[in-house]
Amino acid sequence: MADQPDYSHIIKALQQKYDSIGQDTDDHLMGLLYSKPITYWDYIQTDALLNLQIQRTTLPDEMVFIAYHQINELIFKMILWEISQVAEKESLDVTFFENKIMRISRYFDMLTTSFNIMREGMEVEQYMKFRYTLTPASGFQSAQYRLIEFASTELINLIDYRFRKKIDRKTPFTHAFEHLYWQAAGKDHSTGEKSTLLINFEKRYKDEFLRFMETYNTKNLWSRFKELPKKDQQDEDLVKAMRHYDYTVNVTWVMAHYNAAKHYIDSGIGDGEATGGSDWKKYMHPKYQKRIFFPELWSEEEIKNWGTNI
Repeated sequence: MADQPDYSHIIKALQQKYDSIGQDTDDHLMGLLYSKPITYWDYIQTDALLNLQIQRTTLPDEMVFIAYHQINELIFKMILWEISQVAEKESLDVTFFENKIMRISRYFDMLTTSFNIMREGMEVEQYMKFRYTLTPASGFQSAQYRLIEFASTELINLIDYRFRKKIDRKTPFTHAFEHLYWQAAGKDHSTGEKSTLLINFEKRYKDEFLRFMETYNTKNLWSRFKELPKKDQQDEDLVKAMRHYDYTVNVTWVMAHYNAAKHYIDSGIGDGEATGGSDWKKYMHPKYQKRIFFPELWSEEEIKNWGTNI
């Protein structure tokens, strides 16, 4: 008779696992007797995922628009997942930091190239019709993208250039929030009144944003980078990875988004305005706001020409 496998070491490990959290091992083993085997569709929740694309019109290319943006949000979730690991890492080292930054960059590289799906994947005539059903919604209202910004850099680097001299680390978060660079895109320049786009966005997310801003004030990517020993901060591969991430997010990806929007909004069909009513060209183009996560890693000349050579 063949020798039976020895599972004692597995049973012992399970007992240690459940003892450490005050659980009865026998109960968990008994549960295995009645649990169903997992399937791909149950694990991925395929049915639920594929039922989230709800069109507002009968125009077929609207499905492309919806699915594409939902994929973007899933990728944003992955990016935040990677950033949180850097933020929470107790003993941060160069290798771990660089690996995570490059993971995040690859996600944004993919997002950048994927804009061809938007730019070439929808008929202009269809988009210029179904977009009116989106008003006053806008991609501006992607909360996860705002969280990525908060988690990447010190808050001062997200403040509108016009107000940076008046804001520092002692400034209340509520005051700093009102002077973030993207606030200008949601306000009437002549009256200072907030648009419906911005009012709805803040009503839904402002409290969450303020909590997140405070949480990541001392553990964003740049803050964690500055915690590294001076020698590690000068590591060539890590600095290269940080610069790649910064440029990819704030220039390459933004310009891909900008060019895709321009392809449709400036097509000559429609009024040339964004669905949310923002001044989308000045809001999106990096040469205006000079959004830079890690300015200390760039030369004065590079910052001066930020977003102008693409």
